[in-house]
Amino acid sequence: MQHDQLSSTFAALADPTRRAILARLASGEASVTQLAEPFEMSMPAISKHLKVLERARLITRGREAQWRPCRLEAAPLKDIAEWIEHYRQFWEQSFDRLDDYLRKLKAKDKRHARKPRKN
Repeated sequence: MQHDQLSSTFAALADPTRRAILARLASGEASVTQLAEPFEMSMPAISKHLKVLERARLITRGREAQWRPCRLEAAPLKDIAEWIEHYRQFWEQSFDRLDDYLRKLKAKDKRHARKPRKN
């Protein structure tokens, strides 16, 4: 079975901890210890989250002496944005059609309301 990058990216983004890690990395690289600070979980648990992000190609881990910085890799996020764009266009077109329909109904109601009364 061929590796599906889009599925891997969505799976990695499914967890709120991993989304928070990516949000932190959007402001710049950070060490594993820095990434773990806001979470009440063990370092092995954080490492598992990082491995999922790394397998999804959302982060890379470097090595600079004793420091091992993690960096955001945004290309898979761009792929998701492009995939979602198609559906955004679908919903906008659907809302535009609904808006047109509601305008027609409103205009029809106004025409019926203006009929003169016979006494």
